[in-house]
Amino acid sequence: MRRTLGLLTFALGAILSAPPAMAHHSFAAEFDATKPITKQGYVTKVEWTNPHVWFYINVKNEDGTVSNWGFEMGPPHGLQTRGWTRTTMKLGDEVRVEGTQATDASTRGNARNVTMVATGQRLGAASSEGQIP
Repeated sequence: MRRTLGLLTFALGAILSAPPAMAHHSFAAEFDATKPITKQGYVTKVEWTNPHVWFYINVKNEDGTVSNWGFEMGPPHGLQTRGWTRTTMKLGDEVRVEGTQATDASTRGNARNVTMVATGQRLGAASSEGQIP
């Protein structure tokens, strides 16, 4: 009985002291670095959450239709070190995004740089791919 209790205590201690495992994808698992894209449109949604900030823009296609594109940026703390705040990008703002297309060719991408069209302010997006100078 004493031995069993000792083993259980040890096992519980080992489990509780282990660092949490956080699943995270690599850039190449979701985005194709050989497919750079530039999109311009109006912000429809901003999700300022960990582990990545996402924002969505309506982009007018060549045929006149509109597609909603989602762009992944870095984590909130990474964006803050580049001058971002939660209110830097607001619904309705027009932005130009330089980034990389998703590997599945969907309307998703990884943003490297975001330019606020009204002001010309260009901000790095803390992408795991890096920023273009």
